[in-house]
Amino acid sequence: MPRPKRKAAPPITSSDVDSSLRPEPKKATTKQLDRIDNIFESYANKSLGLIDPDGIVAFCKDVHVDHTDVRMLILAWKMKAEKQGYFSKDEWRKGLKCLGADTLPKLRKVIGGLQKEVMVQECFEDFYSYAFHYCLTEDKQRSVDIETICELLNVVLRSDFPTQVNLLTEYLKVQNDYRALNIDHWRNFYRFFKEVSLSDLLSYDSSQAWPVILDNFVEWLKEKQEKI
Repeated sequence: MPRPKRKAAPPITSSDVDSSLRPEPKKATTKQLDRIDNIFESYANKSLGLIDPDGIVAFCKDVHVDHTDVRMLILAWKMKAEKQGYFSKDEWRKGLKCLGADTLPKLRKVIGGLQKEVMVQECFEDFYSYAFHYCLTEDKQRSVDIETICELLNVVLRSDFPTQVNLLTEYLKVQNDYRALNIDHWRNFYRFFKEVSLSDLLSYDSSQAWPVILDNFVEWLKEKQEKI
């Protein structure tokens, strides 16, 4: 997941979709909850009562996953984590109970297959929306800076849309009109990747309520293609 920073498509919100699309997990036994809590305590910052960024790095090392891996972002989504780079005990319990993991070996196995959790389209859309909101690290923040957006695009969409992500992030880094982007921009990037063929930009209809930044991106692409 992107490092914590201190500082139109139909709306998709985390309330629209049950993020797991699973039946409610069976009630955890006291022993299972104790094991889940013990794992939490082994990584938690005792003064904060939270797993902080250092704890997450240590956890990632133990489960053999890089902290920038998309699976860590999916794990945060499963926990419904609210603050980037931190897990509360309630969030930890919720996520691990849902995943049925109460030991580190079980967690390693579960995390290895976490990408399956977003293979269902509506699950992915919920996760995709969550990924943006997870990067809103300050009160009343409504937009995310360009650098973080580029990191997020690489983490969330590169595996399915490598060429599109490469070109869009290249454009975002050279354009001067936007220093930060909102959730509408973010949702429309995914819609654009699904609906528009880069080999046939004539299929892009600027009258279809696309945000201006995508109109500008398409013009930039056309100019780029003309130079080839």
